[in-house]
Amino acid sequence: MRNSAAALLDWYRISGVDEITHMHPANWFAQSQPGLTPEPESATPPKIMSLRESLPVSDFEPQDRPQPISVAGLSDAKALAAKATTLDELEASIRGFEGCALKRTARNTVFADGNRKSKILLIGEAPGEKEDAQGIPFCGPSGALLDKMLGSIGLDRTKCLITNTIYWRPPGNRQPSPEEVLLCKPFVEKSIELVDPALIILVGGTAAKTILGTDQGISRLRGRKFTFTNPTGGKTHPAALIFHPSYLLRQPAHKRLAWHDLLMIEQWLEDLKKQS
Repeated sequence: MRNSAAALLDWYRISGVDEITHMHPANWFAQSQPGLTPEPESATPPKIMSLRESLPVSDFEPQDRPQPISVAGLSDAKALAAKATTLDELEASIRGFEGCALKRTARNTVFADGNRKSKILLIGEAPGEKEDAQGIPFCGPSGALLDKMLGSIGLDRTKCLITNTIYWRPPGNRQPSPEEVLLCKPFVEKSIELVDPALIILVGGTAAKTILGTDQGISRLRGRKFTFTNPTGGKTHPAALIFHPSYLLRQPAHKRLAWHDLLMIEQWLEDLKKQS
């Protein structure tokens, strides 16, 4: 049943169908054929259902949906993060953490890439398909664009550390749920404490909202300087934002804005270097 339903949905997707108006097919030529009577219209308009609503709940894998947060899982995350004294220990704790349901559907835990001694920390969103396959944040087309963006201001992966807000790929690359973000947040805050960055660069809207604690979109936040006070340790760090490279691949017209943001970060890094 599940395989046939999936095949039907795939055929609908290819055909451009995105909603169902009747549970039974209608013969739209019936009125022009003699001897056939069109189906009388109901006084009550039929409910328009999405494809997902029209099929039994059992036909969809439960892990595809965000799972409710576990109080015990959040407590475990906080305890494991608190014990870590190095990034290597923190990574081991994350890999051993079983409290986030995303781990059960992901192929790899995607923690970090780059120079672990760097004081420039990039925090992205969640792994995509390429990242999940290789276990490295920002690889594939979005990673190649990020490398070009960093290179335009004299940075590369040997000069900064890149990590994530979420360490496991959400099924279908869906947006991480607030509960999933909350479960991973103790590890993110601990990574900031251990790196003690001179500058945090938040890559994309999920990272910006998680670290800055705001509901505003990145289009309203970009181009500004922020400070982040870490609940873990209480230290304050400068923070800047850039568009996620996957967004720029879909919206290339915004690369001009991204270039201005990178220039601001370049100048800010120069100013911070002079102050140190």
